[in-house]
Amino acid sequence: MNTLYQETIGEGDRHLVLLHGWGLNAEVWRYTAERLAPQFCLHLIDLPGYGRSEGFGAMTLAEMADTVLAAMPQKASLMGWSLGGLVASQIALSAPQRVEKLITVASSPRFTAQEDAAQGNWPGIRPDVLQGFQHQLSEDFQRTVERFLALQTLGSDSARQDARLLKSIVLNLPMPPVDVLNGGLDILRTSDLRQPMTQLTLPLLRIYGALDGLVPRKVVPLLDALLPGSDSEVIEKAAHAPFISHPDAFCECVRRFLIAE
Repeated sequence: MNTLYQETIGEGDRHLVLLHGWGLNAEVWRYTAERLAPQFCLHLIDLPGYGRSEGFGAMTLAEMADTVLAAMPQKASLMGWSLGGLVASQIALSAPQRVEKLITVASSPRFTAQEDAAQGNWPGIRPDVLQGFQHQLSEDFQRTVERFLALQTLGSDSARQDARLLKSIVLNLPMPPVDVLNGGLDILRTSDLRQPMTQLTLPLLRIYGALDGLVPRKVVPLLDALLPGSDSEVIEKAAHAPFISHPDAFCECVRRFLIAE
């Protein structure tokens, strides 16, 4: 039976599950976890098929969410970055009684851009860009992952350093199989949780990087209007990985939200 890799660190009595993004693994949270460990009990999980959670094939968003839900504490807050934000949101939708608070980081309920005069435009990644990555995966798998990681740091003052860190996190652990990476890109390309998330009643914080090229800043006011009960924070001069480029400002946002009654 396949099992998810999970590491638990920290002293606090508040449980926080951390979910990483596409192509990566839980090590991406290492420095964030060190800063939050004095106040929270942190559960760092490698998503199915990623990092040390080997033996899983491609999954739908619902299947991935169910797999993580089965492994996490009975009651916890969730923090998901990018693809992990979709997984965390799906868990909150399917099992709200298990989730205390939800934090999405550089994530969107719909990642792909939409140009539709009737339904309104939606800012995001062009669908053909994601399809291009899927096509390139079969040709030069490692270089495609590296290109996607480089996109995530573009624009921040520490872009080169941040990209090197993300690359080392990928290369230090087993690379996910191509079908798992393709499945993750399918989730990013096809998922649309905008309307389902209007039904959420639990506390929600959305954190963004002002210079993010994958989840554009333009999405923030649209989601502020769609999800008026949620809070949003935009970290200036940060791109798609604000917890790496601006760890102090990021962790302060997280602490303030989780400790607030």
